[in-house]
This record gives sequence, C-alpha cells and structure tokens, in this order.
Amino acid sequence: MPSKPAPIKKSPVKKAVKKAPEPAPEPEPAPVEAPPAEAAPAEAAPAEPQVSDACPAPGGDAAPAAAAEEAPAAEGSAPEVTPAAEEGAAAPDGDAPADAAPAEAAPAEEPPKAPTPPPPAVPTSAPQNVSVDDVNESSLTIKWKTPETLGDSGLDGYIIEYCKDGTTDWITANEELTPSNRYCIKNLTAGDLLHVRVVAVNPGGRSEPCTLSDPVPIREVVDRPKIRMPRALRTRFVKQVGAQINLVIPFLGKPKPVVSWLKDGQPIDKKRVNIRNSDKDSILFIRSSQRDDSGVYEMTVKVDSLEDKATITLQIVELPGPPASMKLVDVWGFNAALEWTPPKDNGNTEITGYTIQKADRKTEEWFTVLENYHRLNATISDLIMGNSYSFRVFSQNKVGTSETSAVTKEVATIQKTGIVYKPLEYPEHDFSEAPKFTTPLSDRAATVGYTTKLLCSVRGSPKPKIEWLKNQMIIGDDPKFRQISNQGICSLEIRKPCCFDGGVYTCRAKNAQGEAAVSCKLEVKQIIVPDADKERGK
Repeated sequence: MPSKPAPIKKSPVKKAVKKAPEPAPEPEPAPVEAPPAEAAPAEAAPAEPQVSDACPAPGGDAAPAAAAEEAPAAEGSAPEVTPAAEEGAAAPDGDAPADAAPAEAAPAEEPPKAPTPPPPAVPTSAPQNVSVDDVNESSLTIKWKTPETLGDSGLDGYIIEYCKDGTTDWITANEELTPSNRYCIKNLTAGDLLHVRVVAVNPGGRSEPCTLSDPVPIREVVDRPKIRMPRALRTRFVKQVGAQINLVIPFLGKPKPVVSWLKDGQPIDKKRVNIRNSDKDSILFIRSSQRDDSGVYEMTVKVDSLEDKATITLQIVELPGPPASMKLVDVWGFNAALEWTPPKDNGNTEITGYTIQKADRKTEEWFTVLENYHRLNATISDLIMGNSYSFRVFSQNKVGTSETSAVTKEVATIQKTGIVYKPLEYPEHDFSEAPKFTTPLSDRAATVGYTTKLLCSVRGSPKPKIEWLKNQMIIGDDPKFRQISNQGICSLEIRKPCCFDGGVYTCRAKNAQGEAAVSCKLEVKQIIVPDADKERGK
C-alpha cells in the first residue's frame, strides 16, 4: 500500500534537501530518468523504520536503508539528514543531483546474537510429614517439614488445600503463599471429614502434594492427648538380666485415647511384653527380662487426628565376658609387661575397668595386683627373684566382674643374678648449735622470808654449761641459792630472801659453739606491821 507511507516521507525529505549543501552546477548534467510518482513511496518504505524507530515491515529489505546511511556521510551532509533512500524519493522535484544514488553504500552489519536463555526452573520436592497440630469445631491447624530438595530457584511458599471426604473438589485455604511451616484453616463446618494436602511453590511451579494419611473430623476435642512421662523413665532405664520390669506411664486425653506401642519401629512381641491399658495409664510388663528386650520403646496416644508420643530406652545388662586374649610381652629384672584385648561380650554396657592378678607357680595362689584398671596393658613390678608367675585379667562393668578370666600362656620367670648391694653414703649431719635461750628470765618481786624461784629455758649442742650471776658476780656454792638444770630448764631457788638479796640476776650458758645470757631484776619487799598490831602482839 504505497499511498499510506507517502505523506509520512514527504516532510523529512524536504528537510533533508534544505539542510544538505547545494551541489556545484555542471555544464551538461546527464539526463536522469526520474522514477514514476508511484515508485518513490515504494522505495522509501524500507527506510521508514529508520525515521520512526519502529519494527521493519514484514518482507522489507534492510540493505537499501544501510546503503542510504552511507551516502550522505560520503558527501559531507549534516547528521540530521535522513537516509539516501529518501533523497532518491525526492529526485522528481529536481532538488537532488543525479549522482546521489545508493550504488556506493557499504554492506549492512550483522545484528548481535541473542544471549543464551537460562535453563528452566525446576519445582521443589514434596513437603514432608504433614500432621495435625490442633483441631476444634471451626478450624484445623496443620504443620509440616520443609522439602528435602529446593532446587536452584529456592522456595516461594506453600499452598494449603482441602476437600471433603467423598469429593474431589480441592479448595485452596490460603489466598497468598505462606512461608511458614504451620497454617490454620478457619471457617470450617463442624462434623465435616476433611482431606488436607500441602504443595510447595517456586519459580519452577508446584511440587508434588503431601497429603494427610487419614481424613480429619472437624469437632471439638475436650482434652488433648498428653503423655506424662515419669522422671525416672526420661533417661535410659537399666535393669539386669532376669529382673522383672513393670513400667506405668500415665496419660491424659478425652475422649479416651487409643494407645499403641512400638519397639525399634516394629510392633511389640506380645509373647515377651505384656501391655495393659486403662483410661489413665498404660503398663508395660516383662516377667523376666532378657538381653533381647533392650531397645527403644515408643508409646503413642491418639484422639482422632491428635496424638502425642514418648520414647523409653530400655537396657538389659549382665556380667561381661573375659578379655578376648592376653599375652606376656616382656620380662626384665623384677618386672613383667602384659597386654590384652577387650571382651567380645561387654554385657550390653560399657566396660568400666579390669582386674589383674598374679600367681606364683609354687603356691598357685592368686593375688590381686591392679583393680579398676582402665588401660589394655600393664607392667607388674616387685616380683621375687627366682620365682615363676602366671597372670590373668577379669573384665568389669557396672554389673560386676566377669565370671571367667583370660590367662597368659607363657610363664614369667625372674632370673637369679648376682647383685652386689652398695649402701648409699650419706654425710653426717652436724647438730652443733650455740646456746640459745628459748624462754628468758622475767622480773620478779619477792617478800622477805618467803622462798622464790627464777626460771628460764635454753637449748644448744653440745649441752651448754649453766652459770648464775648476781649483780655480775658468779654465785658459787652458796647454800642460800639452789641451782638446777634439767632438760634445758634452768632454775635458781633463793631460800628465805632478805632485803639484801634483791638485785640483777643473770643466767649464762656456754658451750664450744658460743654463749648466751639472760637477766632479770629481783625486788625483795619488807612487810610493814602497824603499831596497833605490835601492841596486840605484846
């Protein structure tokens, strides 16, 4: 349709002619055959996208447009000049020279290649473990776990859907995706039986749904099921082989919950374990426990779609077996080195230690050398020269000591060797010490006619010689004074002193290492009798 683009191209062409420089006049311009009026719009049509920035028409050729862009550049035209195809369309008006043909145009450039599109997004795996968290007469709360595989696109959220039992019309419960792993479906009708499923959504689309195993009745639960596990059963419950087990586990729930038991994920063997259920508790009874009764027992109480679970770890233990092997590694001097390996049967509990015993081959009596020993090797010392010994090891656990032991096959013989005893020489200690008074003399006051005593103590080695002085004069064998020295206690007894016996008394101790002295002052007082008493005495 050439009539439509003709008016659009007319205005730009005129502007290009006015702005372009006028060519120099030629003496005889070559006659150029002007194209018909209908052809101008047809040739200008491919150049129309260059002016209007629109997509090229179907079937159009882009080469003339590229050639037209090169022609004005060669002639030094202004940047605003439109492609040469438009100049060719203006040729019938006589304004453009004949040599402005698009014959000298450069080849068109190849368009850039489109980027490689990213790989398509992959949906996540299905959500896990959808279960009922709460239910009442108008709402249902469910919970679930995140899918195992989220993919490179991550997770946008979840869609919760439900339908009534007996129908296939699934209703979306949430208008917008929920990022939480818990959701409450509201405005439900009491008495309905609903199937519920959860779908994970990401840029790759919807995942496979995860549906509740059983339909949920919408009704009020008076009392949620709850197991009240006794404190003693919250940890590992340990009993010996042959012991009777009677575990009482109370629970709550209304209407009456349905109680079920599993052992290690499998149904309980009713021949070995007896279960008795009442409205308030469940009793697990084993008449005579065995090692095979050990395991993890899981109790479940269920009211409609609500349930509570608890686990009990039961461990039946017994005496361990003996160490697997024992050998004598080396014998030297009065010592023997032993090694052994742990028992194959630990009694279903950890080994707490070992007991090592020795026996002289002459007497064959066993004596305990080490007890509660934790290592797998030991060195037995202080063996008697010339004797031969056997050794054995018992295993121990919390139940007790193994009934049998591992015995060494080899015998440790302590060889007789010539030994010359050289006693150690110790330098004699010098106990010599200069005299030193440990208790000094104290000043005293005496009464005329009353015997008094001065005391002090001294030490020294050798035993010091004791001298007493009065006013720096040595007291000799004066019978008025009695000098005594016994076990370092020195005393001076003054018999019935008079006023002239007062003064400074000194005790001096001497030996080869030196001497020491202590002094004190003695005051002798006279008793004054009043005159009235004197007259009465007469």
